[in-house]
Order: sequence, then C-alpha cells, then structure tokens
Amino acid sequence: MLDDFFVRAMLAGLGVAAVAGPLGSFVVWRRMAYFGDSTAHAAILGVAVSLAFNISVYAGTMLIALAMALAVSALVTRGQAMDTMLGVLSHSALAVGLVAISFVPQARSDLSAYLFGDILSVGRGDLALIWTGAAGVLAVALWRWQRLLTATVSEDLAMASGIDPRVERIVLSLGLAVVVALSIRVVGSLLISALLIIPAATARGLSRTPEWMAGMATLIAGLAVMVGLTASLHLDTPAGPSIVTAAAGIFGLTQAFRRNP
Repeated sequence: MLDDFFVRAMLAGLGVAAVAGPLGSFVVWRRMAYFGDSTAHAAILGVAVSLAFNISVYAGTMLIALAMALAVSALVTRGQAMDTMLGVLSHSALAVGLVAISFVPQARSDLSAYLFGDILSVGRGDLALIWTGAAGVLAVALWRWQRLLTATVSEDLAMASGIDPRVERIVLSLGLAVVVALSIRVVGSLLISALLIIPAATARGLSRTPEWMAGMATLIAGLAVMVGLTASLHLDTPAGPSIVTAAAGIFGLTQAFRRNP
C-alpha cells in the first residue's frame, strides 16, 4: 500500500495535521501568528544550510527554526515590541534564506518545492520521520498540557502555581520548530503557518473548551489535507497550496454558517 505515492502523501499530510491542530491552537491563543511566520520563513535558511553541509534537510531546518524561535522568545522577554520585532524577523529570515539558497546550485531547481511543498514526492523514510516527530511533539504537548495552558491564560497565574512561563515558552518554541521541519515537504515554508493558524481559527468558533478546540483543529486540518490532495490529483493543481486553499474554504464556510444560522 505504501508504494502508492498518493497514499504516502495522504499519510504524510495527516501526520502533520495531527500535530498542527494542538500547536496551532496555542499559536492562536497566544496571538503568535507572526511568531509562526518568522519560524517558518527561517526554514528556507535551514534548507540552504542543510544542502551546503550535506546534512538532512529536516535536521538543518529544525535547527535553524529552533534558533529563530528561541531568539524571538528572548527578544519578547526583554520587552521588545512584539508585532514589530516579529514582522522584522519574519521577512528578514525569508530574504536571508532566499539569498543563502541562491548560493547552493542544487537547491535552485527545487526552490518552489521548499517554498510551497512537494508532498507527492514523500518517501517511506520521510513518512516514518514525519509520524515519529509528530508523535513525539504530541506526547510532550499532552505531558505538559495543563502547564502550557496555564501559562497561556496568565503568566502571573502560572508563576503563582509554581510554573515558569519561560520554560513553557521554550517548550512551545521547540514544538513549533519540529512542526516547521516536518512540514517543509508537505506545504513548504511559505504555507506552514497557514496550516497552523487556519484550522485552529476555524475550530475556535466551534469549541467551548481548549481541549475540544485542539481536537477540532486537528480534524479540520486532516479534512483540509484530504480535500486538498484529492482536488490536487483531479485538477492538477499544486498540492501544498491546494491543502491550504481547502483549509481556507472550510474556514469561510464555517464563518458563513455562523453568520447565517
């Protein structure tokens, strides 16, 4: 069954969706959309580093994404203006990454795959790595769920409960870096944050509890993957953008339904 490229692509997309739902919920709760952008855009620099030093694209992407996430967290704790700093870092990371990748000849022909994903070329090794990484991030999220949630609601409440908000911020940053690395082949660096934010934003209007929202976001992300990939197969459209378009379509439908019950 895994010899079928479409089945492998579907399983890879569902693996990313499984972890994008819960983490995307935290991104929405914390109003960290730009945080996701800056981490995702840094993935292009990670690709350049990986190819230049002949290491795994997943490893290089995760290291650079993690460095960016930790840098952003450090700047925020020092009192820097959140939206301005994230905007500068997001666009700067993308520009520096594109410049860096132009010096790597073997990457130029595959640039669109890194920007928008190439999920249909996912192999068995990629599939195993995606699901292993997703399972690891989900395990950590479940383990620290209450701590992460408390720190998200109120840092003062977290400190009063004996929880260090900085530690939880680092845990979330690490999780986002892993998701970025896993998603580079699925939707590409330009669309990773969309897969994090859109399903979570959709689920927010359909949920009454944080747990329900995280679960709904996962289901919506999975539905977007299935609809997007199927449409891509039949309409011959790019797979990554098709997945995000499907997610946006689901969001639009739910908004219309809410306004016109």
